[in-house]
Amino acid sequence: MIKDLTQGNPAKLIVLFTIPLLIGNLFQQFYSIADTFIVGRTIGMNALAAVGCTGCLMFLIIGYIFGFTSGTAIITAQRFGAGDMDGVRRSFAVNLVLGALMAVILTIVGVAFARSLLSLMQTPPEIFEDAYQFIIIIFYGMATSMLFNVLSNSLRAVGNSQAPLWFLIISCVLNIILVYLFICGFKMGVEGAALATVLAQLVSGLLCLPYILKKGSVFQLTRNDWKFDCRELWEHLRIGLPMGFQLSIIAIGVVVLQFALNKLGAVPVAAFTAAQRIDMVAVLPLMSFGVTMATFTAQNYGARQIGRIRNGVAQCVAMSVSYSILIGLVLIYYGGYFSSFFIVANPNAVALSHKYLIVNGSMYFILSLLFIFRYSLQGLGENAVPTLAGVMELVMRIFAALILTDYWGYLGACIANPLAWLGACVPLLVAFLISMKRLKNSQLPVISSQ
Repeated sequence: MIKDLTQGNPAKLIVLFTIPLLIGNLFQQFYSIADTFIVGRTIGMNALAAVGCTGCLMFLIIGYIFGFTSGTAIITAQRFGAGDMDGVRRSFAVNLVLGALMAVILTIVGVAFARSLLSLMQTPPEIFEDAYQFIIIIFYGMATSMLFNVLSNSLRAVGNSQAPLWFLIISCVLNIILVYLFICGFKMGVEGAALATVLAQLVSGLLCLPYILKKGSVFQLTRNDWKFDCRELWEHLRIGLPMGFQLSIIAIGVVVLQFALNKLGAVPVAAFTAAQRIDMVAVLPLMSFGVTMATFTAQNYGARQIGRIRNGVAQCVAMSVSYSILIGLVLIYYGGYFSSFFIVANPNAVALSHKYLIVNGSMYFILSLLFIFRYSLQGLGENAVPTLAGVMELVMRIFAALILTDYWGYLGACIANPLAWLGACVPLLVAFLISMKRLKNSQLPVISSQ
């Protein structure tokens, strides 16, 4: 069901759009949580560390996919807000073509450099081969992630955050069944966890495809919709490439941080892995609010309702910051208990995991602002400052990885995220305020693809 976010109470629309998006993101995180829980409980600590140390490489490539497809869908959302339905269909056709080309390129790059990247990260010898077997299967299945992200981001561009949720729920249930079957039944080890994730992603994409192309859909394509030119391609690449690049820049910092962690040994890596799984679930509402603001801002920018954008952002900030403070307190007091679900019979690892959650949870309010201002700027089609913010995150994480971990060890690695959030949030906030002032004083025509 499509939803026009240019009419009605902003706070109510934001919440209603965010809820299914959040639930969908939670189920998507169950992919990695199921892998972590079953791997840690059935195969052992080294296998858990092997899966965990590949997380940054998955973020490097999968993060690019999410950023790229979100960026190209911004054009779709802007045209929908402007009431340009012909332009919406052409934009969707462009998204499909660019997504297919990008999937091929990223698969080739990921498979070719997987082993070299693990070596550069100084992955501990005892977990190296398991880490390689896991990540190479994920990279070979890159097209499945691209398919679902193109389709789900296109649906969200027109205000439909509910349909992707149902596909993810089915996919998540399948993933959990397959992980258990492949690891416990077929004794496939970490390769089984990776294969289950790829197959689950494939199912979610294949379920989404007939729904989005069904008769009467705003995305029902005709032969003329495929007739686009280089200008049309560039309009999408102009936003998609920088948004993908922004997340890849951030991921490079995570790779460097993983390099520093690997030097500390398997126990800190496992503790960090367990804490990250908990952390990712905790911050999903913050990220979901941010993603919502990209669609909300893009649609209202297309309709040229600048005041409505400003009001929506203010209301979203109030809701997101309130949640960030609440969940931060929960992790500070109960983070060790949550960590013990993933780590068995190792109190030291549990304590290290809890330390990560204390440091990060106390700074979630900064992350909440970062998501809102980054995605709102992207919804306006602004790329320069969000990219600069990504560079700031990279610099801060590298500083923590190469300097702070030498002095403070594991604590230095825990501080990396809050430093990165702070470094990125400042330019994003300034840029958003400047953009709002500039747009308020300008008289801009309604966006059209014609």
